[in-house]
Amino acid sequence: MRQLHLLTERRFWPLFWTQFLGAFNDNLFKNALVILIAYRSMTLLGVTSKTIVVACAAIFIFPFFLFSATAGQLADHFPKWKLMRWVKVWEIGVMALASVGFATNNLALLLTVLFLMGMQSTFFGPAKYAILPELLDDETLVGGNALVAMATFLAILLGTITGGLVIAGGELWVSRLGLMVVTVAILGFLTSLYINKLSAANPDLPVDFNPVTPTIDIIRVARRVRPVFISILAVSWFWFLGASFLSLLPNFSKDVLSGGETVVTLCLATFCVGIGTGSMLCGLLSRGHLELGLVPLGSIGISLFAVDLARSGWAFSAPVAGELSTAAQFLQAQGGIHVLFDLLMIAVFSGFYTVPLMTFIQQRSASEERSRVIAGNNILNALLMVVSSIMLVGLLAVPVSIPGIFLILALLNAGVAACIFIAMPEFWNRFVAWVRSTLRIRSSEV
Repeated sequence: MRQLHLLTERRFWPLFWTQFLGAFNDNLFKNALVILIAYRSMTLLGVTSKTIVVACAAIFIFPFFLFSATAGQLADHFPKWKLMRWVKVWEIGVMALASVGFATNNLALLLTVLFLMGMQSTFFGPAKYAILPELLDDETLVGGNALVAMATFLAILLGTITGGLVIAGGELWVSRLGLMVVTVAILGFLTSLYINKLSAANPDLPVDFNPVTPTIDIIRVARRVRPVFISILAVSWFWFLGASFLSLLPNFSKDVLSGGETVVTLCLATFCVGIGTGSMLCGLLSRGHLELGLVPLGSIGISLFAVDLARSGWAFSAPVAGELSTAAQFLQAQGGIHVLFDLLMIAVFSGFYTVPLMTFIQQRSASEERSRVIAGNNILNALLMVVSSIMLVGLLAVPVSIPGIFLILALLNAGVAACIFIAMPEFWNRFVAWVRSTLRIRSSEV
């Protein structure tokens, strides 16, 4: 794939690896914590483990809602390379605190660390995405976004697997988890030292540390260009869906698939591989330029395979009655491969959906306010992800089965997609044109 050459270029690889290591650490910590809570039935102040697992997503995301406005102002006011370097220093300190939490088995402290890790990601995000158009030209921006998305979800995959294997390895490996996350944080700081030292985009911009006023101002900035704002809403909906699926997978694996720790790790890994694959294929299918026609394709695929995942979940029967199965037992069970295929395809189409939208937002935003536009995107992402957690807690309390929730998500996605494409017909028109162009190319090759 043509964009892979960027991994050897000095302007890009430091950002790639800094992002990769940060996302890996986030997910190593988060997945280890979630599996620890779910499979040891940990409670806090009378709250059940199932509810805490779902709430973990909201705890991590809530800082995005609180601090994204300030993060966007800082990323426009200061040189982005300098801001990212200080964020990596912050990560080292937070991971040192996490090591204390794991060593003492202190759930309250670990949930506090989860919130602080969310803060770290909040301040890194606007700088990361806003610096890409400064590092790359228009011809390589789509490929750069695809690689960053691939790096993110490859890191999620490896962090997810590592976190699951560490918890499955018993107390000895859990005791080593603190050293692991601190080491990764240090490596991320070292790669951040090589990010190109570009000047600040808007050094005269005042920074307001009161989260309320700048949040309102940043949403106003994000709304200035209507197509950009609609794209932001579309990206935020993707994160609503993604947060919902990822939050449900641990309980889905345990309660519906009757799987042990290795099964939830396999399901999460499959989902992450799918998004990384979809992101890379998006760069190939767009033929080197921004292709908004892939957004409807992604949305359609997500809904179709989410419906099938609900059906697969209802039809699934445990391979070992009364016991939690291993990954090998799950794969041999009737319907196991089908469940994984549905998860994979939902994720692949998610890659088709999100990469063109992020590229569009970057290209259509003015350089002097791009960080704040992306911060506005992060605020709305965070808001919808928190809403996702609240919705899931409510549905589970009713109770609605997890396959039933997958069906609800599929129907909601179809409705939201219709609203987005009505508000911005360019998406659908580009989809029709892309299909016709693809068919013409195929017929000429034949």
